[in-house]
Amino acid sequence: MILGKVVGTLVATRKDEGLAGQKLLVVRPVDVQTGEPTGGSVIAVDGVGAGVEEYVLYASGSSARQTEATRDRPCDAIVMAIVDTWEVEGETVYRKVEGDWAS
Repeated sequence: MILGKVVGTLVATRKDEGLAGQKLLVVRPVDVQTGEPTGGSVIAVDGVGAGVEEYVLYASGSSARQTEATRDRPCDAIVMAIVDTWEVEGETVYRKVEGDWAS
């Protein structure tokens, strides 16, 4: 799984039937220590109802086709969890209930 931040949405009116009804998100991977972007964005199927600006866990590659929402579908990435909080070495980096970075 990869930690990322949803930075946008993608709409495709014409797509493979296997993707019909699937919400697509633009997700940018982030560094677990800092929350800063670490690379280019990916397009992921939204399996959990995530929204823009939320931190999420996503899987890519063959693992992305292991969920109920994506089994046997042409999918290379899926958002599998919305992050509520994360800690590194005993320090809180992010807490969603505060809606911002932890101090």
